[in-house]
Amino acid sequence: MDNKYVAKKGESLYLIARSQGMDVRSMAMANPGIQNVFDDLENQEVVFPEAVCPNGFLYTIQAGDTFFLLAQRFNTTVEAIQQANPAADPNNLRIGQVICIPQAGPPACSGFLYTIQAGDTFFLLAQRFGTTVEAIQQANPGVNPNNLQIGQVICIPQAAPPVCSGFLYTIQAGDTFFLLAQRFGTTVEAIQQANPGVNPNNLQIGQVICIPQAAPPVCSGFLYTIQAGDTFFLLAQRFGTTVNAIQQANPGVNPDNLQIGQTICIPA
Repeated sequence: MDNKYVAKKGESLYLIARSQGMDVRSMAMANPGIQNVFDDLENQEVVFPEAVCPNGFLYTIQAGDTFFLLAQRFNTTVEAIQQANPAADPNNLRIGQVICIPQAGPPACSGFLYTIQAGDTFFLLAQRFGTTVEAIQQANPGVNPNNLQIGQVICIPQAAPPVCSGFLYTIQAGDTFFLLAQRFGTTVEAIQQANPGVNPNNLQIGQVICIPQAAPPVCSGFLYTIQAGDTFFLLAQRFGTTVNAIQQANPGVNPDNLQIGQTICIPA
């Protein structure tokens, strides 16, 4: 729904608010130049207040919609929709009326969460993220693939990564294959080869990829797998060596960004 509306003969701010399921006070605040909410506003432009929906997404009422059908379609309840839209009359929904569809916390997702954007379809998402339409449908049983809504959060399932001759890494804000290659002493090509189903131009926060790791140099000591909380300083203390010696034995490793599962050399 456009946030502006030209009133017809006989329409007042009060009647427009009621017809759109909106709070009259909110309408009055959005139109401070209108002094009386009962005045005839013929041919005057009215501004609708911005709808607020912090725990879900906005939906535009279509022909045949009811709170019951919407609750079934979007895996919620009639009561939850009513609570999210206290000014809307469920018995008098209007085509073009914008309401809030509350969305419960997503189920456990063996992949990563994705927010629907304009133009998205399950088919396009499956192609983009190297999965299938069927897998996305199974991961989102309450989502109607024929009526995806901008702002709706779904689960993109991710198959178990291939055998990873390195370590698994969870994508964070700002990550690119180029930056990851620099950080972990590898190349963009090597990361691409280790993740054939991943689109490097559309990495998603929470997505798990494989960071390939070249075989460590000849290690005059023993190989060690990084665990939670490890630092070169703590490892040096634990194994009776020095931070400098560990750095020299692992020239391609960034000591400020050790990853769980990463293999390094502990010099004797």
